[in-house]
Amino acid sequence: MKHLIFLFLSCIAIQAVSQSTLTAKDWQDDLKFLQETVHDDYPFLFKKTTAEEFDKAVEQLYNDIPNLQEHEILVGLARIVSSFKYGHTALSLRKKPHAISQLPINLFQFNDGTFIQGTHKDYANALGAKVTEIAGVPIKDVLKAVYPVVPAENEQYFKAYGYGYVASPEVLHAQGILKELTDTVELTLEKDNKEFKQSFKALSKGERVPTSYGFTTQDSLWLDSRNSDKTPYYLKDLDKIYYFEYLPDTKIVYVRQSQIQDDPSESIPFFYKRVFDFIETNDVERLVIDVRLNGGGNNYKNKPVVTGIIESQKINQVGKLFVILGRRTFSACQNLVNELDNYTNAIFIGEPTSENINFYGDNNQVILPNSKIPAYLSFAWWQDKPQWEGREWLAPHLAVDMSFEEFKTNQDPVLEAALTFDSTDFILDPMEHITGLFMAGNIEQLKADSMRMIKDPKYLFFNFEGEFNKAGYRLLNSNQVENAIFVFQMVSQFFPDSANAWDSLAEAYLKAGDKEKAKEYYIKAVEMDPDGSTGKNAKAMLKSIEE
Repeated sequence: MKHLIFLFLSCIAIQAVSQSTLTAKDWQDDLKFLQETVHDDYPFLFKKTTAEEFDKAVEQLYNDIPNLQEHEILVGLARIVSSFKYGHTALSLRKKPHAISQLPINLFQFNDGTFIQGTHKDYANALGAKVTEIAGVPIKDVLKAVYPVVPAENEQYFKAYGYGYVASPEVLHAQGILKELTDTVELTLEKDNKEFKQSFKALSKGERVPTSYGFTTQDSLWLDSRNSDKTPYYLKDLDKIYYFEYLPDTKIVYVRQSQIQDDPSESIPFFYKRVFDFIETNDVERLVIDVRLNGGGNNYKNKPVVTGIIESQKINQVGKLFVILGRRTFSACQNLVNELDNYTNAIFIGEPTSENINFYGDNNQVILPNSKIPAYLSFAWWQDKPQWEGREWLAPHLAVDMSFEEFKTNQDPVLEAALTFDSTDFILDPMEHITGLFMAGNIEQLKADSMRMIKDPKYLFFNFEGEFNKAGYRLLNSNQVENAIFVFQMVSQFFPDSANAWDSLAEAYLKAGDKEKAKEYYIKAVEMDPDGSTGKNAKAMLKSIEE
């Protein structure tokens, strides 16, 4: 009798599973629903990809679905939504029963590699190890393979939010890193000058490593590689959205704000009133606002921060106001730093932001009808700057990042750069400086200063080639052809391995009527980029010259 009951219950369970399992047609219908919804209600999202590219990807996945496992379909859907390249536009991969799993590790990319910043206590030997391979594949190739699955606006977004995908067996298999899907993945690691391999078993689907602002939260089960003997300012009092502290040795007020939301204990207006009252009544020489962990919130709450700085003549001066940016500076915090850039004399320090300067933000939840998976599609366009300033991120004036050893030992080279800032030989706006030298005819100093800044790691995130190139085209389009040739020649000298530099120089010579020089440099561009867009353009121009 017990055996019959067991068989009966088993049959019911099997039937329940089969009834909840989606067919290939169900998934195809979900995909078509997503496609139609985007075209009907969100066509404005076609800014970084085209409708044709989107439809081609949909058609490919539609045809592949009958031969794919469920997780491969999920990742395929994620790739399609992520192709819009806006962080607010994403497919959820965490909703049961279709959630993907995660290895019990928290990966973090420092300036010297990808490290296991946190892990479960069962893998304590791997804590703080550098990752060199996943499933035998070099880590750089793994990151490249996983990148299309992540709704990354830029590389900074991937650093901040993409490593959860890297630690997913389902994503690793769907993107070709794992040869077959398994819940155990082997990593090749380096620690204490020794290489070793460690296999990690995935957590239950939907379960995640506990983190706070991207770093593992240490408790009885989870370990953090950072020494716990002290806490750096940027990780201090994380139970508060913001706090400030006076550093008397440097006469600096340090503010860490990690959300654009009111803290339950004190609203943003009251908090910043306290900050600026303190500045006015004490011996304060500089203000540092640290938003490197700030992923956003409600941008209507930015006003007290911006107006408070503008009203503070004591602080709103070049060299007295510093804003620390980072890879998690996103969404409403992007609006904040845009406004600070527009209206104050802030010097930005750290890493670029993970949001585009102008971006699609706030999203609607769209539920796929069969799988019930939520897709989040952005509808609000936020533009704090003119469209010609719509760069991929807000870059710091002073580039500073962190090594794993610095993180582990509680050093903060980013804050240290603000504390010890020296304006000697530092140029806040490189292009304004270079343009001034150009207009004054001081060509030798222009070349010397340009080369110095290009080589200086402080200016790592300033796009010298791109800015020089734009300046050259402004001259060319205003028929200042000789000046344009000079600028493009300088670009080709500074960036001799850039096919685009030679292509631009060729175009300037063509406009000047020197076809031989134009052909010479177009050929050089083709040789350097035979299959890329620059090489294709150069080939087309060569053909037109011959005709």
